Amino acid sequence: MPPPKKKLLDHVRDRLRLKNYAYRTEKSYLYWIKQYILFYNKRHPNEMGGSEIEQFLTYLASTKKSPHQLKTRP
Repeated sequence: MPPPKKKLLDHVRDRLRLKNYAYRTEKSYLYWIKQYILFYNKRHPNEMGGSEIEQFLTYLASTKKSPHQLKTRP
């Protein structure tokens, strides 16, 4: 019986650790990958392309507050 296929996030986590990324960087990457997948109702990223990435980034830019927007200026 072949070993079970790794899930996407497990594969990403293994790659990041192989490349010695910081733990907080790993957490951040995994968080944003999850957000991207959830935005498209749990579709696998292999099924999507550049237009979906562009739509997701446009959504983030138009609905999420960036740290620059949160700063109050005198």
